[in-house]
Amino acid sequence: MIVVVRLANLELPGSDGIEWTYTDNVSGHGARVFSKRPWRTGEEIAITPFNEQTTQGSVVYCQRLADGRCFIGVNFKDRVAWSVVRRYNGIKTDAPPRPKSS
Repeated sequence: MIVVVRLANLELPGSDGIEWTYTDNVSGHGARVFSKRPWRTGEEIAITPFNEQTTQGSVVYCQRLADGRCFIGVNFKDRVAWSVVRRYNGIKTDAPPRPKSS
């Protein structure tokens, strides 16, 4: 699922290591995130979806694309509680209950 996020490198102070981007996939344990730059395995990262809590994790892989951009795999330190993750995990749904068929 795609979620717009703020990606920040915890090792770079200030705004040097911050970019707005999106996830390619996300779960309670980690995410695959699109980035404009390469990341090193083990770099500490903070991911913040719009109107959600920041989650910290570390980069587990960086897949460079032909145009120089990258997909990075991030392993979260704690299980995330973002509303979009809860909804797709079946914990929360905004849809009304389905009528029972007769």
